[in-house]
Amino acid sequence: MNSYLLPAGGAIRFSGPTDGPVVICMNGGLAHPVPGDWSPSIEWLVGQLVPRFPQVGFAELRYRIKSWRQLGSLVIDATEAIAATRARGASDLALLGFSAGGATSLVCAGTSGIKNVIALAPWIPEQLDLAPLAGTRILVLHGSLDGDRFGFPGVSPRHSQAGVARLRAAGAEVIYTTIGGGVHGVAIRPFGRMIPLPRSGEWLRLVSEEVASFSGAG
Repeated sequence: MNSYLLPAGGAIRFSGPTDGPVVICMNGGLAHPVPGDWSPSIEWLVGQLVPRFPQVGFAELRYRIKSWRQLGSLVIDATEAIAATRARGASDLALLGFSAGGATSLVCAGTSGIKNVIALAPWIPEQLDLAPLAGTRILVLHGSLDGDRFGFPGVSPRHSQAGVARLRAAGAEVIYTTIGGGVHGVAIRPFGRMIPLPRSGEWLRLVSEEVASFSGAG
């Protein structure tokens, strides 16, 4: 796994080939700005997906600063990650975004002409212009128990459902699936130890099906 600094200060790391279909994966963010890190949810998923799809590359983005209040900064980092991946010879791209990474992936898909998005528990703010996403295939997965619970922030499924209605009105091809018993995220990494969260296997199954469809491996 190789990581590279991006021009604005973010970073990207690659697993698998970079000259075929590649999935670029984007983390979420907190309300207050903190230095970016590698997402445990995405890292766990990529670790499971790489051996299943040896012909597909996976690129993980680490923002400079991760905060959903600084969406413009997230989009700059993600746009640079897309350019870096294309420069390494990717034949086709899909975007996978978790939480605030959902908004980031939708913005970037619209501006970069990418037609496949996987959005995990996505934040889809009302001010986003969704018109450029007409014709884009978007899989939205959301845990039924997500939301602000027990002192932990999250995104309510009702929020993404409202966003999906707007996406469909804009002409996007959207598939929405609720994961019963799922929470906000797929894995956590307390004290450096990776721990899958409830229903992680179902998140993985559904993401795997979409990666297979995108890459032609299905």
